[in-house]
Amino acid sequence: MRWFSSFLLLVAAAVVQAVSSSGNKLLVVLEELADKSKYSRYLSNLEARGFSIAYESPKSDKVSLFTLGERAYDHLLLLPAKSKGLGPHLTPKLMLDFINAGGNILLTLSPSNPTPTAIVSLLLELDIHLPADRSSIVIDHFNHDTISAGEKHDVVLVPRPDAIRPDVKNFFRGDGKGGEAIAFPRGVGQSLGNTSPLLTPLLRAPRSAYVYNAQEDTDSTEDAFAAGQQLSLITTMQARNSARFTVVGSAEMLEDAWFDAKVKRSAGMTGAPVGKELKTSNQAFATEVTGWTFKEIGVLKTVNIEHHLNEAVSQNISNPKIYRVKNDVTYSIELSEYSWDKWVPFTPPAGDFVQLEFSMLSPFHRLPLKAVKTTSTGTVYTTSFKLPDQHGIFNFKVNYKRPFYTNVEEKNTVTVRHFAHDEWPRSWVITGAWPWIAGIGATVTGWVAFVALWLWSKPVPLKLSKSGKKLQ
Repeated sequence: MRWFSSFLLLVAAAVVQAVSSSGNKLLVVLEELADKSKYSRYLSNLEARGFSIAYESPKSDKVSLFTLGERAYDHLLLLPAKSKGLGPHLTPKLMLDFINAGGNILLTLSPSNPTPTAIVSLLLELDIHLPADRSSIVIDHFNHDTISAGEKHDVVLVPRPDAIRPDVKNFFRGDGKGGEAIAFPRGVGQSLGNTSPLLTPLLRAPRSAYVYNAQEDTDSTEDAFAAGQQLSLITTMQARNSARFTVVGSAEMLEDAWFDAKVKRSAGMTGAPVGKELKTSNQAFATEVTGWTFKEIGVLKTVNIEHHLNEAVSQNISNPKIYRVKNDVTYSIELSEYSWDKWVPFTPPAGDFVQLEFSMLSPFHRLPLKAVKTTSTGTVYTTSFKLPDQHGIFNFKVNYKRPFYTNVEEKNTVTVRHFAHDEWPRSWVITGAWPWIAGIGATVTGWVAFVALWLWSKPVPLKLSKSGKKLQ
């Protein structure tokens, strides 16, 4: 039995490794444990992927995002709370500090549970705005499920983002069929500000959707909070330290009831024929959104960086600290991408590329890097170029920042010196100097000829008269 126990331990260790690249400790904040059954399949999937989950009530004394100044958890999942406050351990400042410390947060909203003030303040800090009336929901009279929301039209059907957005196909992969849809039941729409370039709407509302207050008696909405593409149903943010934050406007879309639900599209939705029943892709999409938020996908790392003189390849001299102006150099970087449970070679999306900057105060060169080799875990990108005719302190810099990928910012500082006194080319090598050399030679030759003529010329003898006077 010992060998069998050892085998189980090895299997368990392998399962734990097949998890997020930033850790497996997950805190799920749920006010009532009885509600846990509604998300049983979603939470079971997280456990099967290797996450170590701790369940706590928002006002519990055991809730603590930090222990002795360090993060107590790697990830935080906030499910809707019925109370208006989250307690002293989940304040907006503490959650922002959690993000600044590298933690990842997945936040879910629900109009049936008023959004706590702490959550509203946190979202405002990130330039994400919610409707003033916290019971408002997203309505669409054209793109809704006719089975479950034939009258209220509050179950919005949205195409998978990979079906309409090429920039997310690397992360959110559907089955490639046009009839695949995401059910967004009774959700809260968000409006994004223009001050934060870090926000990216993952799932936008259809053009005919708008925000409606179900508690109002009127059937029309004159001053809507936002409408159409202005509404973001699922919003993502990646901080400058690559920590991730996701807002899911409908917590109900994560419930078991919608993972296998059958929906029937209304007249306006793009996809399968009208009246045909579709199976929702909520389960696969929820896995992908959670995987991205908790850094199971879209994580990049630098495996190796090398730069050297072109003529120094055979001498095995790499990463020198000093170069000379006008040297021919080669730079290479190896990048890997974490995909669910392993590191794989990184390939940029179609139409994109990694580039190198060789800069001092400003870039002197900005060059695309070409993939030249693929290893078992990484792709090697390289380029060759001539250093500028300028001495000083320069940087080899790769600054790759794209939506849904962690940031890659690598900087290697080198010194570029001028020519030494014995490295300048001789004058006769420079063709432009030949007229001046010829002029110098002519001058020297003429001077030598003059001196020789002067020295070796015989003087004319003087003639004297009979009286001894010099004759002219």
